[in-house]
Amino acid sequence: QVQLAESGGGLVQAGGSLRLSCSASGTFLQFNFMAWYRQAPGKQRELIADITSGGTTNYADSVKGRFTISRDNAKNTVFLQMNSLKSEDTAVYYCNGDILNRIYWGQGTQVTVSS
Repeated sequence: QVQLAESGGGLVQAGGSLRLSCSASGTFLQFNFMAWYRQAPGKQRELIADITSGGTTNYADSVKGRFTISRDNAKNTVFLQMNSLKSEDTAVYYCNGDILNRIYWGQGTQVTVSS
């Protein structure tokens, strides 16, 4: 069974940094695209960054210039380096990815930014 597991969340002061990781298990196939979403309390889940297997990236305007998505294809792992964090970045962060057109989600990791 394919599973994604996020790690690296926590509490950080505004202006600080965190690095999230998302590792896949249960498959030897490489994910096609992988992405990071987040969901703040009372808000819809939003896409904040994605990356293709070839390394092409896209970012939401709200995180552009502060967050960097990267991946290690050999380990089927995707990362999110988050710098200059703001209180509005507080949310549960989820990774997802697709293999053979089937989407998989992680369980989420909480990021809390204190002002």
